[in-house]
Amino acid sequence: MLLTLLGTATSQGIPVIACGCNVCQSTDPRDNRLRASALLSGKGKHFVIDTGPDFREQMLRNQIQEIEGVIITHEHYDHTAGLDDLRPFCFKQKIDMPVYCLPRVAADLRNRYAYAFSGYPGVPRLDIREVNFGDKIPFSGGNIELLEVLHGELPILGIRWGDLAYLTDAKELPARTLVQCKGIKKAVISALHHAGTHSHLSLDEAIAYLKQLGVDQGILTHFSHRMGRTAPLNAELPEGVECGWDGMRILVDSPAFGL
Repeated sequence: MLLTLLGTATSQGIPVIACGCNVCQSTDPRDNRLRASALLSGKGKHFVIDTGPDFREQMLRNQIQEIEGVIITHEHYDHTAGLDDLRPFCFKQKIDMPVYCLPRVAADLRNRYAYAFSGYPGVPRLDIREVNFGDKIPFSGGNIELLEVLHGELPILGIRWGDLAYLTDAKELPARTLVQCKGIKKAVISALHHAGTHSHLSLDEAIAYLKQLGVDQGILTHFSHRMGRTAPLNAELPEGVECGWDGMRILVDSPAFGL
């Protein structure tokens, strides 16, 4: 079982258009970041978390031939703008692609992508499946457990899969989510930049949550270019915490799955 970070940037990506800062001009490939997304892989099957505006490039870059479904964490553009690029998978696999999301997000997608439900030929065939916090999605012989994450005041989806939690766009983890994460050994959590915002964790806040979760390996994601370059930042992070980067693969284990 693997989780691959397909993208590790916030909504503008890195480099940012028309920016000359030292992060956007960096030659370190780890500082070149697509919009946040991830891929779950097990037993030769793949499941996508979020289809942002870089989804097509992410699928080509990682040579993904088929996917079992998609989880949309929330309705913001940087997590949904690539939904139309599910078309090749729908056509090749001859399926209506399962797209799992909260009821609020489902309504938004049906409105925003109304043409996909109109019967017009050649559109992506989407099977929108409404889910709620605590639900489990069968995948690769086990379950993906859905968690509540607060993105400011907006409740969004996180996941637990085996011994790993993926918690993007976080500002707060509710008590129930902390209980659901009991026993995890790895966590991917967003850290926008050093100061944070009303809807995103700061670097220190993210590190504090990793400590509270008690993980052996903490991986930071969803960076702004204001966070700084990867190499010097890694050197300052506590032991067991590191910056995620596009293409990073994280081994996931669970007694229910095996390896």
